[in-house]
Amino acid sequence: MDLLNSPLLGLVAYLVLIAGVAVWTFGKNTTKDDFILGGRKLGAWVIALSERTAAESAWLILGLSGALYAVGMLEIWTVIGCVLGIIFYWIVIARKLRVISETYGAITLPEYFYKFCGKWGQHVRVISMLIICFFFSFYVAAQFIAAGKVLDATFGIDAHWGMLLAALVVIVYTMMGGFTAVCMTDVVQAVLMIITLVLMPIVGLILINSEGLDVVAAMKATGHTASLTSGKTGWAGAAAIIGGLSWGLGYMGQPHLVTKFMAINNPDAIKIGRKVAITWTLLAYVGATLIGIVGITLVHNGILPANDVASVSNDPERILPVLANFLFPSWIAGILIAGAVAAMMSTADSQLLIATSTIVEDFYSKVLKRSVTQKQLVLFSRVATIGVGMAGFNLACMSDDLIYDVVSLAWAGLGASFGPAILLSLHWKRMTGAGVLASMITGAVSTAAWKWIPGLDDIISVRFVSFAFATAAAVMFSIMSKPRQDEPT
Repeated sequence: MDLLNSPLLGLVAYLVLIAGVAVWTFGKNTTKDDFILGGRKLGAWVIALSERTAAESAWLILGLSGALYAVGMLEIWTVIGCVLGIIFYWIVIARKLRVISETYGAITLPEYFYKFCGKWGQHVRVISMLIICFFFSFYVAAQFIAAGKVLDATFGIDAHWGMLLAALVVIVYTMMGGFTAVCMTDVVQAVLMIITLVLMPIVGLILINSEGLDVVAAMKATGHTASLTSGKTGWAGAAAIIGGLSWGLGYMGQPHLVTKFMAINNPDAIKIGRKVAITWTLLAYVGATLIGIVGITLVHNGILPANDVASVSNDPERILPVLANFLFPSWIAGILIAGAVAAMMSTADSQLLIATSTIVEDFYSKVLKRSVTQKQLVLFSRVATIGVGMAGFNLACMSDDLIYDVVSLAWAGLGASFGPAILLSLHWKRMTGAGVLASMITGAVSTAAWKWIPGLDDIISVRFVSFAFATAAAVMFSIMSKPRQDEPT
């Protein structure tokens, strides 16, 4: 293979750059605060781009573009819901969580809840740890599945070997550099992702225009892809809209995202970070939407080669790497495809770090009350990172589900378990530790029940139902319990 004329060139360059960041940040972790939260030293741009790439994983760049290609304009409701959810939690959650978490001296989300909940704190900490480890195992697995798909579609590498390569890269640089490495590599990944999501649809639309193709006609000719409800009417149509919009509820409860707010160097920097995050979001979501539309148009008009059409027919989530190879020279395609790999890594690394901090800081140090030095805690954190990463890889190898479906389960579970608890603990003075505990348990259990009992998720989205149940539980149990009389310990 001629490396200079191969998509492998862009991917290799990307991996070398990531390796350099890992080496550069290795010596910057001397305390557990450095490894887990970067010592609260990172600025607005770094935190904003890290939060955005951690949130918009392979689900956005592969899952959403693939879903839009498969079902059409119904996914517009998902886009609207996500954008509104991002704006809401940057305005309502970010600054207040940053201020209060520092006041509590909390560097993890379970520690924040422990300090808030008083006598219920230890119960809440243990439950939150279990919820994070359970749902994150699915979430990390989804990122490795994405890497397998990209490397298979682009280079013909067996999906399992692709997942192993991605897992090793993410585990190594997260283990070496901790939170600082995660955030710095996320900045690189944010740039790559936005280049991919902006450049690819522009080139695709130019091709469509030059060929005189009709986008609307293509969408109408491929079933219900032009319909905002995918042809559904009545309650089925309303439920489809609610299901899409409900994605926005989950942002408030994602530990790997809200922890970024806790790490910013100055609460006032949240204003700058908010502008950066919202701008990046609008560009990314419009781009992912247009990639799906471009794919529908080119496939319907017979522009793509037959083998590419067969590939995306079997798996719609391959539409992005297929378009990259078709629309661009090989070496440029490699850079853009690296954007898809970056999407996976930018989420997997943050999730690995949160799971690691939960195991080491919350369980080993606080629950078991083991006295260890800062140097030992950093070492244990690195060992835990390896263990969590390999667990996610093993789950990915056993899963045949689409990225969209796997992320949907984890997103709903985390969003319902933590979203209402975070929102109400920050903004409702009557919220109690009992309310937090009830909300977490209700969110996790209702997600599992609603998702795994056949037919319920077709009636109305688990993301909406589990969030509503968890909110109701928080309010009810807070009212039934005694108000908090003093500040948390």
